[in-house]
Amino acid sequence: MKRTGVGLLITVLSLVVLPVPASQNSGGRRNAASEEQASAKLSREIRHEILILPFYSVFDSVNFTLQGNKVILTGLVLRHSLRKHAEEAVKSIEGIDVVENRIEILPTSPSDDELRSGIYRAIYEDTTLAHYAVQSVPPVHIIVKNGNVSLEGSVESLADKNLAGTRAGNVPGVHNLKNNLVVQANGSAQQQRSGTVGVQRG
Repeated sequence: MKRTGVGLLITVLSLVVLPVPASQNSGGRRNAASEEQASAKLSREIRHEILILPFYSVFDSVNFTLQGNKVILTGLVLRHSLRKHAEEAVKSIEGIDVVENRIEILPTSPSDDELRSGIYRAIYEDTTLAHYAVQSVPPVHIIVKNGNVSLEGSVESLADKNLAGTRAGNVPGVHNLKNNLVVQANGSAQQQRSGTVGVQRG
């Protein structure tokens, strides 16, 4: 009987010290890391598909937010076809089930077109900022709507951000200017689940 009692006690203690919670926590961490990797992969694919859209130019801005398997597209573009193609391109990505297209079409305006050209020259012909123009994907978007201007995208330093804003603001015809440029760490773009897709190709 004593041996039986001791055996039961050992059995009970061994059950108590089994590391089940630790194993469960480890599994949860692995699942979370796996989901984060999957989201990062989808974000890269979405960003790539947007950047290679036909007629995606420095005067357009398309943003996205990734929510699980759903993508919300926002921003402003010059062409109806670009809005449509952006939605189609993102829908074609494996793992994306729903695309909500909130992209706005900019109004047709000769004065806005003139302003776009003036701001482009002011920024990209500046000796300090000119190196951005030679990149395959220029990093500064120039968005103009009824004389109101916003700068979207990214630059390498706060000084470049401020200079771009100053140059754009000095162009005649600018009613209001918002400088939304992001200063990227070490001058490199960060892959984000939500954000502006770097400036576009003409």
